[in-house]
Amino acid sequence: AGRISFVLGLQGPCSSTDTACASSLAALHGGSHAVSAGECSVAVAFAVGLKLVPYGTLGAASAGMLSISGRCKTLDALANGYARSEAVGALAMRLGEDSMVLKGSAVRQDGRSASLTAPNGSAQRTLMTRTLGRAALGPADVGVSELHGTGTALGDPTEAGSLAAVHGSVERAAALVVGAAKGNVGHSEAASGQVGLQRVSQVLEALSACGNAHLRVLNPLVGERLGSRSASFALPTAG
Repeated sequence: AGRISFVLGLQGPCSSTDTACASSLAALHGGSHAVSAGECSVAVAFAVGLKLVPYGTLGAASAGMLSISGRCKTLDALANGYARSEAVGALAMRLGEDSMVLKGSAVRQDGRSASLTAPNGSAQRTLMTRTLGRAALGPADVGVSELHGTGTALGDPTEAGSLAAVHGSVERAAALVVGAAKGNVGHSEAASGQVGLQRVSQVLEALSACGNAHLRVLNPLVGERLGSRSASFALPTAG
């Protein structure tokens, strides 16, 4: 990050962020706070996820985290792990109206859960509630939800349950447009959050929901939590 600031002549706060799969969104959170606090007039959040050596893939495969079919089948009944991918992107933030407005953000850790890779539904619910509070929004104001959505039998239902809990009822949660970029482009890990955010920006600009590749039969556990209507938003034929 320091070398990029040197090349571009940037003198504001500068840091590299490594929070695993949340890295790019944690960097975005820090950049937005720096702009709001007047530490800089413009903040740039860079996201990089490159697979230059094989060790990460070998380790994830040995741990049983990767899909044997090489696809992220987010929300699907046949979800069996994720596929690693690459991504590079950047987002610039400044005060005032723009093409997309960040109303609020929050960062939270899972803490102790069933395992190092198992999600913590309670932490997810608290994070979403606090983010809505900072943005001065209520659950009814949310029309689109971009999931982490790695395409795992444990992660997807947990995330769906957290959404349903925050939105108060299965009926309300079923009205959300729910999806994840990973179903279409794989899991770019450190850069994946920004990829998801870019997808949301396209949905808002086009006022049309994106379908999710590889979703054919909704995971029954997801359906129980979000309601069966979520399938109509998530299938590749959705308009």
